[in-house]
Amino acid sequence: MRYEPGTSECRVLINSKEQIETMLLTLSKLENTEAIREQLRSVHAQLEALHDQVREQRSSVPA
Repeated sequence: MRYEPGTSECRVLINSKEQIETMLLTLSKLENTEAIREQLRSVHAQLEALHDQVREQRSSVPA
């Protein structure tokens, strides 16, 4: 998912999602972390929804 962010807000969201992805990979190596990983996936989805909103708002603003 490497690409140039459109705004500083996008950069924060991208960084946050990447950090969660790293945590998911790391936690997958440990037993009994499924509940935590499910919560992280939920947070990741929420951040993705926010990112989609930011992109929509940015694309609907006249240049």
